[in-house]
Amino acid sequence: MNAVRALSALGHESRLAIFRLLVQAGPEGMAAGAIARQLDLAPSALTFHLKDLTHADLVESRASGRYVIYSALYSAMTALVSYLTENCCSGVPCDASGTLLQRRRSVADPPVRTVASRRKAAGNRTRNGPSRSKK
Repeated sequence: MNAVRALSALGHESRLAIFRLLVQAGPEGMAAGAIARQLDLAPSALTFHLKDLTHADLVESRASGRYVIYSALYSAMTALVSYLTENCCSGVPCDASGTLLQRRRSVADPPVRTVASRRKAAGNRTRNGPSRSKK
């Protein structure tokens, strides 16, 4: 469930930009005002996006005088990358560029079903049942 929340939070362009900026800023983080200026975001929009990233456990905040400093949670980022690598690559190792390494398919491997092959196998049916043409 943590992976779903994190991916959902990072699925928005502004939140992804905020998270990237905080990762680049390092463990010391950045003040909210500096983030808003750097990314040209309105303070209210920034607050909304930071709240989402915080609820997804990707970002933490701390008070420093008059400022609120936000920083990326590197442990959460590492855990998400590890989860994706372990669970989304079907056990096939990835090379340094992130592409899957080729492996030989054995007779025991199930056939790869593409979206096109599933549609062809399903005929002309849609999600809501068989298609009906108007006469």
